[in-house]
Amino acid sequence: MEFKISKEFIAQIEQLISENKEQELQNLLLDLHFADIAEIMDELDSHEASYIFNALDSEITAEILLELDEDVREKILKKLSPKEIAEELDELSTDDAADIIAELSQERKQQVISELEDVEHAKDIVDLLRYDEDSAGGLMAKELVKVNENWNVLTCVKEMRAQAENVTRVHSIYVVDDENRLKGRLSLKDLLTTSTKTPISDVYIPKVDYVKVDTENVEVARIMQKYDLEAIPVVDELGRLVGRITIDDIVDVIKEEADKDYQLAAGISQDVEADDSILELTKARLPWLVLALFGGFISVRVLGLYEPAMKVFPELFFFTPLIAAMAGNVGVQSSAIIVQGLANNALSGSLFNRLLKELSLSLLNGCILAILLILGSHFLLNIDYMTGVTAALALLSVIITASLIGTFIPIVLDKYGVDPALATGPFITTSNDILGIIIFFSIAKVILGF
Repeated sequence: MEFKISKEFIAQIEQLISENKEQELQNLLLDLHFADIAEIMDELDSHEASYIFNALDSEITAEILLELDEDVREKILKKLSPKEIAEELDELSTDDAADIIAELSQERKQQVISELEDVEHAKDIVDLLRYDEDSAGGLMAKELVKVNENWNVLTCVKEMRAQAENVTRVHSIYVVDDENRLKGRLSLKDLLTTSTKTPISDVYIPKVDYVKVDTENVEVARIMQKYDLEAIPVVDELGRLVGRITIDDIVDVIKEEADKDYQLAAGISQDVEADDSILELTKARLPWLVLALFGGFISVRVLGLYEPAMKVFPELFFFTPLIAAMAGNVGVQSSAIIVQGLANNALSGSLFNRLLKELSLSLLNGCILAILLILGSHFLLNIDYMTGVTAALALLSVIITASLIGTFIPIVLDKYGVDPALATGPFITTSNDILGIIIFFSIAKVILGF
């Protein structure tokens, strides 16, 4: 059952810290999961968070470090000596240790690595640091269980016991040759039901999904999601087994990618959180707001061109925000669906077929909304029939155009390697606002003859 942190519980923690009751604090936190303790520390100031960190054993504080908010973790790490940080990292798997070291300055990195007691552990961490953090190499851990194809089952079991001591959870058993090249995987069931003298080469499964060290993290996530994998091996350019990626790392990748796409769609140009500084939030939001402002200037300029028409038909002015808003909304709807499909790799068929389907959908929706607009403008707003028909035809045209643009732009951006999430939000909204106004008054000019 999930532990819920209440204000009363936080107040109790703060009181124990202020009274320096370390033992009582340890007893209070004893049965909590490290993720819950990290959440508690995120709610406290840096002094109180550091007090809790120092009061607990390194076996649990190492795991807490991974769950902490980046700002809180940075403050705690600054208060620790390189030796103390190294002691924490000795308790972690290589991928998690590498992630924490990557956040340190270059000087501190060298100091911490030199303090690591386990030379092999340090070597593996240094090896992981050379990979891009957004690649399979940057995600993988060195800890895994592997056996040689030339061993028999008995030798395999003995070697696996020794290797498993350094692996928190054994998801798969990988089979390699004498050059450490990945050959396949071994079923635990087959291992348990086969004679101890049987060669591994007779029982292993040659078919195994894998990724290369330079595979992008989002592609790794897609593969693991598609094939329902809990772990996937990673090979280098020569096909040698160098690590494995587990599902917990992929969950983080999926969450980060979803957060990034959501922020891009909302018009935020970089990764930010609610607790970031005003300057960081401003830098993230301002670029798109400036774009929207200039888009607004263009809209005002376009409206100014039709000022004589609005003097003759002033009721056209009241339909302008409606047309512009519908253009933006339809464009965002269409692009959001396409972006989601691209992210899930769920889009099929050609671009032409996709546009044809969107055309049919927008035509159906547009006709229904156009009829409602004619009826509403005539019976509710008391506007003459021809003006209502003009607005309805403009609405239909705008919906079709905005749908096609909202579908076309994300697909094209994705084709050229640009994040399609850029197409949603302010970009689509602003462009379709302007286009909607132009289409509205162009149709009004033809029908009403101004």
